[in-house]
Amino acid sequence: MRTIASTVAAYIKTKPYLSSALSDGIINLTSLARQIQPDIENVMRKTVNQGAIVMSLKRASDDAEFSSGSAKITGVLKNMGDITVRSSLIDYSFSISETLLLNQAHLLKKIEHKKEVFYTSSRGVAESNIIVSQNISELVDTIFSEETCHSKVENLSSITIKLPTENVTIPGIYYFIFQRLSWEGINVNEIISTSNEFTILIDEQQVSSAFEEIKKLKSL
Repeated sequence: MRTIASTVAAYIKTKPYLSSALSDGIINLTSLARQIQPDIENVMRKTVNQGAIVMSLKRASDDAEFSSGSAKITGVLKNMGDITVRSSLIDYSFSISETLLLNQAHLLKKIEHKKEVFYTSSRGVAESNIIVSQNISELVDTIFSEETCHSKVENLSSITIKLPTENVTIPGIYYFIFQRLSWEGINVNEIISTSNEFTILIDEQQVSSAFEEIKKLKSL
C-alpha cells in the first residue's frame, strides 16, 4: 500500500533541484507542502493532510541518503584540481560524412606544431563538433568547406576542470556543478569530458561569473 511518506519521497526524487534544497535545509517545508499537496493527492487519489506532508518532507530531508550523498559530492569538489580558462574560441557543428575524419586529420597535421592553438572535438551519431581557437578559423573554413556545417558559434570561452579519480563512482557530481551554473543564469553551449576532467564552453561575457561559481565549489 502506498503511504504518504513513500509518495512524498518518490516525488522528491523526480525533482533534482528540490532534493538538493532539502538536503541543504534551505527550503520552508510548510510552504513546500502547500505547493505540492495537489500533486501528492493526485497520486494517492485522496485528500491528504498538509501536516502529514510536512512530516514526510522532514523525514526525507533528514534521510541519510540525502546527507551522505551531498557529503560525498562536496568531498570530491573540495579536491578539484586545476581550473583552466581559455578564450577566443569557435564551436563548429558538422554532419557526419565519409570525409569528415580525413579533414580532421588534415587540420591536425596543419596545427600539430602550433602550441598556442586550441583544438578539441566530440563525435555523436549524426554530427560532430570541433572547437578551435579563433586564430585558425580561416584554416578550418577552408579545410571543411565541402562539409555540411550546421552552426558556427564564435566568441566562446572554455573552462576545463580536473576532478579526483573517484568522481566516476559518485553520482551527482556533474549535476551539482551545472545546477550552480544554472542558478546563476549561466548557459553552457557545449560539454566535452574525459574520465577525470571536463570542459564547458560558454559565452565570453559569462566566463568570469562561471569561473567564480566553480571556484566557490572548492570551499563548500
